[in-house]
Amino acid sequence: MTREPNARLADLFGLAGWSKGELARLVNRKAAAMGYPQLATDTSRVRRWIETGETPRDPVPKVLATLFTERLGRVVTTEDLGFGRQRRTGRRKSGDSLPWAPDRVAGVLTEFTGMDLMFNRRGLVGAGAALAAGSVLSNAMYDWLHTDPALATDAPRLDTPLNADPAGFDPYEAAPVGSTEVAALERSVDIFRAWDASRGGGLQRKAVVGQLNEVGGMLSFRHPDHLQRRLWGVAADLAVLAGWMSHDVGLEPTAQKYFLIAAHAAREGGDRPRASEALSRGARQMVHLGRPDDALDLMKLAKSGAGEETLPRTRAMFATIEAWAQAVKGNGQAVRRTLGEAEELFVSDKGDVPPPSWMQLFNEADLHGMEGLVYRTLAEHEPAASGVAQHHAKLALEMREGGRERSTIFDHISIASSCFLADDPEQADRYARMALLSIGDNSSHRTWDRLREMYRLTGQYATSGKIKELREEIRLADPKGQGQGHGGTATV
Repeated sequence: MTREPNARLADLFGLAGWSKGELARLVNRKAAAMGYPQLATDTSRVRRWIETGETPRDPVPKVLATLFTERLGRVVTTEDLGFGRQRRTGRRKSGDSLPWAPDRVAGVLTEFTGMDLMFNRRGLVGAGAALAAGSVLSNAMYDWLHTDPALATDAPRLDTPLNADPAGFDPYEAAPVGSTEVAALERSVDIFRAWDASRGGGLQRKAVVGQLNEVGGMLSFRHPDHLQRRLWGVAADLAVLAGWMSHDVGLEPTAQKYFLIAAHAAREGGDRPRASEALSRGARQMVHLGRPDDALDLMKLAKSGAGEETLPRTRAMFATIEAWAQAVKGNGQAVRRTLGEAEELFVSDKGDVPPPSWMQLFNEADLHGMEGLVYRTLAEHEPAASGVAQHHAKLALEMREGGRERSTIFDHISIASSCFLADDPEQADRYARMALLSIGDNSSHRTWDRLREMYRLTGQYATSGKIKELREEIRLADPKGQGQGHGGTATV
């Protein structure tokens, strides 16, 4: 039977820019450094991997993943290279054959987090790789998200209650766990979530990824159904956090991969609303990157696949994200309609059903904070919206609880930006300085992205004494050494 080319490997090989002979030499050198001095790869073997889809023996896939990770500046796994257990040689699509089998979810999770940790230790900086989002991802995932959740009880039974494929797992780390350990993991998620909300994603990202890696090892074993579902829930929570923290520090392709893993993990645990919330994070990421159409595609998918059990408050949050994407496009009528729906949904939630832990940070302050951001964004197209933006952002500030320092910075920036758009530089200066006062204590890169966009609005007041001083202070404090936007949308 004629074998087909490995399109995944071919695509990444083209991006890396190596010759086949050069890659062969690099594999031999890297393998020796990793403790495999006997490996001898040549040009003809590299050609067969790419052109005939031949799968190299271990440890070559792991060596290749390390080489491509270092070369491309982003995490590349053996699955990304087309060497997964059930590799398809056709051109890759984001959603890939859905649904993923439970063991594949655990395997991808464990390998990706392991590579991410290795990548992070070496201090490499993520490259601006293309993201597979919007309609591409939506089309691949639509049918999958609309089927009944793949509960752990529906997964194939193994001959023994606890079983794991040792490939890819450290036998000293992967182990079955009981209810006490799962409860401790659930508590750790709350701690990480609170830290992220306070200090940003930079300082604890590696800790979250490491915890997720351990959970992936645990999921390689078969636990009793109730524990298995809870473990999948922990995996989904940690993957969303890892994705959000990655997005917060500008590791965008890495963030999107974590959001996709989180959606799969939530589905394995039978939690459709959680799977949709993970996709909504990807939509927020797309708005931040200036891709509102992709964001709207993802939100359409997230909302339609969330299931009837999704609480009104969660649907309200979804609506605010959709409204933000519409604001980027300047669709004022759609913005007002969608935010109206968000407000109605929020007040209709009577609180008789406790919100899941991942929704507890979206309270009334966050609703107003998002409305402030949305109207500030719309004010780029409709200056009259700046007054509404200030109103909501100030309400958010009044309601903010302790421990939400990053959101407070965003509120200050929203107000300052809206004031500049409303030709009120004096008040803008006051709120901009409030943001500057605390932004240095936060590890979030997104706060600086938004402050740089606010800086852009100061241009017309550059000769004014106070604003001239403000611009200089921003330039001096900016970790990138620039006080201006650097691509992307002016609305983030």
